[in-house]
Parts: sequence; structure tokens; C-alpha cells
Amino acid sequence: MPFFRAIMIVCLCHRVSDRDIRRQVAEGVSNFEVLQDETRLASACGSCLDCAREVFDEALARPACSERCADRCAGHAGGVPISLPAGSQVMRRLSVRPELLAG
Repeated sequence: MPFFRAIMIVCLCHRVSDRDIRRQVAEGVSNFEVLQDETRLASACGSCLDCAREVFDEALARPACSERCADRCAGHAGGVPISLPAGSQVMRRLSVRPELLAG
């Protein structure tokens, strides 16, 4: 069974996803302001700032994976099942279509 990779759009104004944020961190971005410069994240309406910061901090906390595990590893920037507190911004905004989970 293939690994399901859900994508969460964090910034609707500039269409920046959680995957985009993790990819930037994997490529060496370690400063939130630099991330904003690279992606324009949270630079329009600003409503995604808390969620974006949370995803960024979570991505920094995870060790980067090697390229050879890109399709198999849950910790890779391409798709990461996250485990955050139930009340977090990320978990409130994450939704999965039930038909995709049916086996």
C-alpha cells in the first residue's frame, strides 16, 4: 500500500503548502524571515502566520532524511505525517477526505 501524502495549503494568498515549507527547511533555510522572503509566506493578509510558524518550527525540529529514502520515509520533506497537540493550528486546519483513507 503506497504512503498517503496529504498536502495542507498553509498560505492561501501565495499558495504555499506545508510541503513547500518543509522542502525549504530541507534545502537549508533555518530562519523564518528568510523563508518569508523565499516564498512570500504570510506577507499578504497574515492570517496564516501562526500556522506557518508552527509548521516551520516542526520542520526544523525533524532531522533531514537522505535522498535515498525520499519515497519511503515518513520524515522526508515530501510528505510527513505530523503529530502535534490536538489544539494546534496545524491540526485544526488539516483535513483528509475520508474516501482516500478507505482501504
